Amino acid sequence: MHSILAVDDSASMRQMVSFTLKSAGYNVVEAIDGQDAFEKAASRSFDLVLTDQNMPRMDGITLVKRLRETPQFKSTPILILTTESSDQMKQAGRAAGATGWLVKPFDPNKLLEVIQKVIR
Repeated sequence: MHSILAVDDSASMRQMVSFTLKSAGYNVVEAIDGQDAFEKAASRSFDLVLTDQNMPRMDGITLVKRLRETPQFKSTPILILTTESSDQMKQAGRAAGATGWLVKPFDPNKLLEVIQKVIR
């Protein structure tokens, strides 16, 4: 079973994302912000990280950069799921090492389709 780290400071969004992913058979670990996610990622590996961009303590792009600096996450797919849709933010995400960029609100079927394409 693939394991996914779902990161969002909104409890309702984490709940929707977790429900979608668990219903598709994924094991989901939730994190409340980038700092929480980075700490959880230090103690175990994940097959994919799905993160929000705008969060307290550590935003999504900073999380992507910090994970990419960690050997175990050098090639792990990292998707950013956010309300941000500007080309400038997307480029910042790519430069940080994000695998893809999805804009909220998300279509559960589209989210699962993208995850199936990038997960190992």
